[in-house]
Amino acid sequence: MFILYAVPIGLLIGFLLGGRLDRLADLRFHWAWLAIVGLIVQVLLFSPLFEDVIGDLGPPIYVLSTAAVLVAVLRNWRLPGLAIVAIGAASNLLAIVANGGVMPASPEAIASLGWDPEAGFSNSVVMADPALWPLTDIFALPSWLPAANVFSIGDVLIGVGVAVVIALGMRGQRTALPSTET
Repeated sequence: MFILYAVPIGLLIGFLLGGRLDRLADLRFHWAWLAIVGLIVQVLLFSPLFEDVIGDLGPPIYVLSTAAVLVAVLRNWRLPGLAIVAIGAASNLLAIVANGGVMPASPEAIASLGWDPEAGFSNSVVMADPALWPLTDIFALPSWLPAANVFSIGDVLIGVGVAVVIALGMRGQRTALPSTET
């Protein structure tokens, strides 16, 4: 959910820099289908409709869907801002893999949102002594914000990178190499 704030921020910065919204259509993002599939899988994975069905398959599905998005981002790393997204996504994937397919969250961050740490499979799970603790969900957006959630430093990097992609894309700045692939 953290990325939802990056989009309007990127748009605002893009407009302030003299950019135009129609220039975003000129961005060439290869393998977009892979990123979209990975993100849809995650939305479904963490929806209440599937929490009883997923069971023990949740962690491997989470790892594979996160890896799919990272692969699509890496394919497009030359697009300004996507290298930042890639570092954030890799950081998150490292933390998830190192902790058995879940993203650990600090109890304080979860508590600040008033969440029940025992409720269903979630992308953030309270865990005693997680591996790679600094890369886990140790921060929380204020609970009064819409879509408030816990987040990691990787999420911050993803958000900054997305804002950069949008802002620079609105200015017509892209460096991705043309490709015959779709």
